[in-house]
Amino acid sequence: MKHKRDFKALEKRRLKGAKLLARGMSKSEVARELGVARQTVATWEQRLAEGGKESLKRGDLGRPRQLDAGQERELGKVLMAGALAAGYPTELWTLPRIGKVITRQFGVEYSTGHLWHLLRRLGFSCQKPEKRAIQRNEPEIVRWKRHGWPALKKKPSEKTAPSSSSTNPD
Repeated sequence: MKHKRDFKALEKRRLKGAKLLARGMSKSEVARELGVARQTVATWEQRLAEGGKESLKRGDLGRPRQLDAGQERELGKVLMAGALAAGYPTELWTLPRIGKVITRQFGVEYSTGHLWHLLRRLGFSCQKPEKRAIQRNEPEIVRWKRHGWPALKKKPSEKTAPSSSSTNPD
């Protein structure tokens, strides 16, 4: 019986263990019946005594979030308002800047690696700014590409010299 990463099956097994313990089976008998270590059954028994059957149900996995849902919404609003509104000299949001805003507003520190998870959860994605000058003159660029560039390009020379290719019979 393989239960790895099947969280529903694991929860079901824990609850079945609780029923068997309630019927008066020993920890060793429950462990053999369910294919787990006796110590695992002892842990279930302790959790049952402290919190009842609810304590055997699956809780949240992983490290708890540092910001609650309201704080995450507030952060989203700050990011949407822009980096200039947050006191930065340019409109570019970077991970270190976002980390500083979170620390300043919520007193919580995130590593830059974990900030990616937070930003994705909020619906943000990585955007690279275009590397173009703000003062570009688009009509002049188009004119130059049509007239200036072709005048500078090398034109193929007339075939006056013989070919040095060994495949050409001339």
